[in-house]
Amino acid sequence: MRKSLILLAAPLLLGACGQSNQSAVSGQLEGVESDTLLVMSCPIGNRDARTQDTVPMKQGKFELAGNDSVAMQYFLFAKPSSKPNKDGSIAAFSMQPIQLIVLPGQPVRVTGSFDSYQIKGGEFYEGLNKINEAVKPYADKLDSLNKYCMGLAQQKVPEDSIRKAFEPAKQLALDIAAVKSEYIQKHPESELAAYLASQLPGDELMKVLPVLKGKAEKCQLASLYQGKVKAIEQQKAREAAAENIQPGKEAPAFTLKDLEGKDFSLASLKGKYVVLDFWGSWCGWCIKGMPDMKKAYEKYKAKMEIVGVDCGDTEEKWKKAVEEHQLPWINVRNAGDPDVSILYAVSGYPTKILIDPEGKIQKVIVGEDPEFYTYLDDLLK
Repeated sequence: MRKSLILLAAPLLLGACGQSNQSAVSGQLEGVESDTLLVMSCPIGNRDARTQDTVPMKQGKFELAGNDSVAMQYFLFAKPSSKPNKDGSIAAFSMQPIQLIVLPGQPVRVTGSFDSYQIKGGEFYEGLNKINEAVKPYADKLDSLNKYCMGLAQQKVPEDSIRKAFEPAKQLALDIAAVKSEYIQKHPESELAAYLASQLPGDELMKVLPVLKGKAEKCQLASLYQGKVKAIEQQKAREAAAENIQPGKEAPAFTLKDLEGKDFSLASLKGKYVVLDFWGSWCGWCIKGMPDMKKAYEKYKAKMEIVGVDCGDTEEKWKKAVEEHQLPWINVRNAGDPDVSILYAVSGYPTKILIDPEGKIQKVIVGEDPEFYTYLDDLLK
């Protein structure tokens, strides 16, 4: 089975509960130097239940215990040998894992190697293997086209010529989507239909969504395509909002909870310059920029206020990050109802939005950019 055909739309790493003694995954893999697998897993749709472990292999054979009640997602990595390379370095874990979906009562068997493997087991993989065979001619052509265009790029062929050479890829992608869409139309209630829907391009997914409603949305893999639908809808809302997040436009009003659980309203700061800093503890560049932010705040806190709008964190992680980095300004958490990051068309992190005393947007800067501090100096000196 080609790895490119079983990639998930939004891979979830880690987590399992309710384990059983029954083998959910078994197999025999060649070429694993250390005879050990690193396994990451999670129940489908549950990002918080996490686990990772190592699994021993004996002559390439291995087994993983299963879960009797929920669909699981597994990522199998080949653990490298502990022996150093010729240059003295230690090899890293494989960055291309074998990705599996395992439904209760449908154990899976994997054979081959990490470069070329086969997956069998249950109705889900019986159907998926047939779909993969049907799309294989198009996928092979698409792979060849990718390699050809990569070769052109290495030869420094002009981008316009490469783009023209790659044009057939659009039709090949549509051909692959058509095969999957046909299956979804015929079997809209199945787990495989939900999985295939998660692999469709955005426009094609929205076309089959009416067929899935009331059917596949009840199955165990529904969250795979529902997450993608939500992302598409959010992107459309973000694009619509972007028209209003421009210099001179009124800053959208919002109310969020602060560290003490009290309501904070943006309107309460009217009359001062305000910097909305959209960030998250998971964002390396956000954290890297905090020292410079604190210096700017110390210089100009008499004239401006910073409102840190945390996005993508649990409440616990947010509060821990505020304390750890000693953020002295107003801190609120964007819990997503409403999603203030969409309201302000945030497309990357950090995003800083400067609002003037009249409540109008004056500057939008995406990323940790020295320009922001230069702009503050020119404005507030």
